[in-house]
Amino acid sequence: MRHFFTSRIRWIMALAVIVTVVLAVAANLTGRDFPGMVVQSLLSPIRAGAQSLVRQAEQFYSYMFRYEALQAENEALRRQIAEMREDARNADSVSRENDRLRALLELQTLHEDYTLLDSYIISRESVDWASGFTLNRGSSSGVEEGMCVITANSEVVGIIEEVGPNYAKVRTVLDASLEISATIASSGYNGMVRGNYEEGYSNMMRMDYLPTSAVIRNQDQVVTSGSSMYPKNLVLGYVVDAGFSDTGVAKYAILTPAVTFGQLEQVFILTSFNAE
Repeated sequence: MRHFFTSRIRWIMALAVIVTVVLAVAANLTGRDFPGMVVQSLLSPIRAGAQSLVRQAEQFYSYMFRYEALQAENEALRRQIAEMREDARNADSVSRENDRLRALLELQTLHEDYTLLDSYIISRESVDWASGFTLNRGSSSGVEEGMCVITANSEVVGIIEEVGPNYAKVRTVLDASLEISATIASSGYNGMVRGNYEEGYSNMMRMDYLPTSAVIRNQDQVVTSGSSMYPKNLVLGYVVDAGFSDTGVAKYAILTPAVTFGQLEQVFILTSFNAE
């Protein structure tokens, strides 16, 4: 053991002598002093480590700066996209309103006796939104109970069932309690149309009291027969099915409504018309 430590010390001393000689030779060749070479040798790893830390700090700062810049750019892009989407929605809304106004102009041209009041849907019934909704017009605008509500395309929406100073509630043609005298336009067969509550026919209508001999075809148009509330030839819907009533003495027809209730925004209240 003693011999082992003696050998190890000899190796360390020999290595020290070799390093000292190398540094002395290098100092002599470079003209630098020996102690300076020693200090430089000792400080070199420390300087390298410090420079590495500085580079990492610079890289981290650069990353954070770029990250913040990208965040700001992304936020600006999100705002720009939101504004573009809003502009597109506004353009679509304006386009739809222009289409409705053009159709309304044609309707007024065909029916000069119609007095129409434009209105917008402000809320829908929570239980069954298709059977009723509220408009932004009321008694202050001349609206009264029992007035007919239509679209610019002469399609029946429903009737006014309740009026307030600045609102009116509409019961639509999909409500089973609302009955309307109607005619199949192509054949002249008469019957009564109401909302259909039977399973499998939700959001559709049923036309009853048709003659057993009536020839009913799919896509036959059904229009109003005319009354004190409805003028003639307003469109109610289109035939999609037919059959015999439970008694077998009359036929019935199933109709899809002419109005797409889920897309309704603006409607028109028929405040007066020529009943003849």
